[in-house]
Amino acid sequence: MYFIEKFRDEEEFRTLCLTMLAGVFLIASFFKWFPGWPFDPAWIAIFISGIPIVFGAIKGLITEFDVTADVLVAIALVAAVIIGQYFAAGEVAFIMQLGKVLEDFTAGRSRKSLQALINLTPQKATIRTKDGEQEILASEVQTGDLILVRPGEAIPVDGRIVKGSTSINQAIMTGESVPVDRTIGDDVYQGTLNQQGVIEISATRVGEDSSLKTMICLVEEAEQNKVPIVRIANKWARILVPVALGCTVLIWFLTQDINRAVAALVVFCPCSLILATPTAMMAAIGNATKKGVLIKSGAAVEAMSKVDTLVMDKTGTLTYGELQVADVNILDVSIDRSSFLSLVANAEKFSEHPLGKAVVAYSQSLGIAVRDPETFEMHTGKGVIADVDGHKILIGEKIVAEYCNLDQEATGLITKMQNQGRTVLPVAIDGKLAGVVTVADALRKEASATIAELKTTGLSNIMMLTGDNQAVANSIGQAVGVAEVFASQLPQDKVDTIKKLNAQGHSVAMIGDGVNDAPALAAASVGIVMSAIGSDVAIEAADIALMSDDLSKLPFIVRISRKTKSRIVINIVISMFINFGAIIIAGMGMLTPVAAALVHNFGSVFVVVNSSLLLTYKE
Repeated sequence: MYFIEKFRDEEEFRTLCLTMLAGVFLIASFFKWFPGWPFDPAWIAIFISGIPIVFGAIKGLITEFDVTADVLVAIALVAAVIIGQYFAAGEVAFIMQLGKVLEDFTAGRSRKSLQALINLTPQKATIRTKDGEQEILASEVQTGDLILVRPGEAIPVDGRIVKGSTSINQAIMTGESVPVDRTIGDDVYQGTLNQQGVIEISATRVGEDSSLKTMICLVEEAEQNKVPIVRIANKWARILVPVALGCTVLIWFLTQDINRAVAALVVFCPCSLILATPTAMMAAIGNATKKGVLIKSGAAVEAMSKVDTLVMDKTGTLTYGELQVADVNILDVSIDRSSFLSLVANAEKFSEHPLGKAVVAYSQSLGIAVRDPETFEMHTGKGVIADVDGHKILIGEKIVAEYCNLDQEATGLITKMQNQGRTVLPVAIDGKLAGVVTVADALRKEASATIAELKTTGLSNIMMLTGDNQAVANSIGQAVGVAEVFASQLPQDKVDTIKKLNAQGHSVAMIGDGVNDAPALAAASVGIVMSAIGSDVAIEAADIALMSDDLSKLPFIVRISRKTKSRIVINIVISMFINFGAIIIAGMGMLTPVAAALVHNFGSVFVVVNSSLLLTYKE
């Protein structure tokens, strides 16, 4: 993969250098810098830039029966050479090739997403055999093999737990903001991270059947199925070629002057059309970059201008992707808030669970000193039991319910908090429920305002897809103003939803941040990633990256994409007007082939200047 990338980069650089070299010799021809040369320097420009165009046009006609802009340029180039107008021939070839270089520069695509996903696949596995533990390649694991997974290790294959309990970070697959507790009988997935206990799993899906390999296939399929952007000049070529040839033949027939006919042919070449799109795209991309938005290709700008539906991930996109204490409810009136938090934080000090760490961090942020507990027991999947300052502290819904009787008030409070999408940590002190701490993924401060502003742009069809449960999803959706909410979405579910929207005729943009979002980002017309916290896989699969994770940039992306599209239309209309006006003047004998090349350049200059105004576009 590295060598393919390296080859492509070197090929693009070589093409750019050769095109610039052709431009230098073209200037030398116009100003006659080398009068002693046995040939016109423009021949070098013709050879460097013109030969590929001629061969490309011939190949397209013979192998694909496709009439492209290259056909008209090749005819004009050959005609100019035949009558000795070498500068005109070289100028047409150079402008055409320059347009292609700019187009290639702005049409770069992410080629690393599949490799990034592959790199996430665990390479080794520890299996249990009759002879003891044995480390083998993950690719060699067979269905039914018993695999030992220690804390901190990635699970090498899909399987079912047959021994032990633990907490699994499934963000890579589901995007869930909170690790999930897993015990005997629960399924686990390849690539997810075992955070706490030692578990033994029985392999259920291995090799190409695993969940991570399935996700790799989803990304590959989505990228292959993306419709390639057709160059605007080629869209017009089927009309321009016969019209230009007809006008040229008519001028030659009426005037019997081959120079007039060639001048008309040169001035009709669609080089300004070739430049219309890439110059506008480059300016828009440059403007966006200054604002912290990385747009990978001109195709992304074009696709974004057509988007009518926005699909959003939750964790790390609408939220910060970091667990924080949302609320502290004291039920025991005999204890104050500070003392309560001190006992809870001390009890959780040795916890490796993200929920416990969130409580400790919150307490420390309030200036509460966190000390070691006298004793500490972590009951995976249930909660924590600790002795702090002579008090027995129990934290966690299951562990508290096991040792304490929860009254109706406490049960109602817990249910209420859970319905708000929060994770609830009941706290019992010396056998009595003393309070409830709730933890949640904090909502981005700009999320609600951004959704409202997006709707003012006309992008009213906004929905949220998340791997979290329905209560959490509904809570976030209601807070930011998104009515359509889909919860418990696996990567395949997200892709299916986007495919369904595409089939209904919608142009879909997807914004997310995690590995689990990569297939959906690739399947959407435009994939947007929160890159500061986003995974490498998601960044590579996306078309646009918000470098500062600022959601408020989304309306700007929509507006500048639409502005770019309208600027391209203006470029096309004006350049065509110049071309048709110049062909009439050429037919009247007022333009020589060289003068026609210069007028032809005027259209190209207008396009470049008009496009460059996008660099200063502000909302």
